[in-house]
Amino acid sequence: MRALLSCMLALLLLCPMLPAQAHKPSDSYLTVNVAGDKVTGQWDIALRDLDFALNLDQDGNGELTWDEVRAQHGAIAAYALGRLALTNGEQACVVRAGEQLIDNHTDGAYTVLRFSAACPGKLATLGVNYRLFAELDPQHKGLLKLVSDGVTSTAIFSPEHASQTLSLRAPSKWTQFADYVKEGIWHIWIGFDHILFLLSLLLPAVLMHKASEQAQNFRGALIDVLKVVTAFTLAHSITLTLASLHVVALPSRWVESAIAASVVLAALNNIFPLFRGRRPHAAFAFGLLHGFGFATVLADLGLPQGTLALSLAGFNVGVEIGQLAIVAVFLPLAFLARRTWFYRQLMTSGSALIALLAAVWLVERAFDMKLMPV
Repeated sequence: MRALLSCMLALLLLCPMLPAQAHKPSDSYLTVNVAGDKVTGQWDIALRDLDFALNLDQDGNGELTWDEVRAQHGAIAAYALGRLALTNGEQACVVRAGEQLIDNHTDGAYTVLRFSAACPGKLATLGVNYRLFAELDPQHKGLLKLVSDGVTSTAIFSPEHASQTLSLRAPSKWTQFADYVKEGIWHIWIGFDHILFLLSLLLPAVLMHKASEQAQNFRGALIDVLKVVTAFTLAHSITLTLASLHVVALPSRWVESAIAASVVLAALNNIFPLFRGRRPHAAFAFGLLHGFGFATVLADLGLPQGTLALSLAGFNVGVEIGQLAIVAVFLPLAFLARRTWFYRQLMTSGSALIALLAAVWLVERAFDMKLMPV
């Protein structure tokens, strides 16, 4: 039984290491503006994803150049717009490609495809069918921001939810709140660096602070976990709010590099006592940095100005729900496995592996280079 629990705990802890991107999987960002019967849009698509689908790197040297991307503009537009359909009721809108640019997001270079659409009749709703990379990556998400007469709404598309009909009228405040709660839950579950940071700090919770060979009781472990999680929550809530309201801004490369460094230090603390019983303090200090990381994702989604506070609160609530769900699975498994040889190995060898992986992320982010395949 304990062997089974140990295996389950290992999967929980080590599965986030499998993706090479560290922070988030494949996403694209689709912005659609509706003004009367005029529809225009912009679609930001990661070049690494397009390279995988279209083999943009013609010379195969592992580096995309502007000339290589520009030579494939027609193929990129045809591929992308062939997987996007806009409708007004049962009638299809005719979508035409415009200019293409290059922009940098926190996770690399993106092509920026601008387009326009002619829709028959008066628009009251806009149907969207999104199938980009559906045949290649079942985890891909399309993040849509729809702007109509100054009203902003959002939606997430995936292979399971490829078609949605969006109202051009302002959605209810509670609908937007619920949407941002779902966004927050999803983000913490795909934020592998956030998860590994938190789990690294929680690993010692089921062991005695002064004598790691003696097991902690469940009540003591729960109190310890609550201290760490509460400190992390308070900290990232502060900076998420400040950054989303544009009170404080930090360069994204600095933030992402610092988040990777926090994972390194949290993992090394399980091998060498860097924090010496002050893990909640460390969770708060580094949680301030993680809040800026959350704010970057929220900025990509777009905050509707009419319900800014409610949407921001919804995203933050979603992050906490997702975080608590992870803790609810981790703590019982860790407590039951705490006396095993496996758990001791997880504290040392597992933490060393986490530190090594996060060190690679740190180098990649700080020096804008790729050491691992995407």
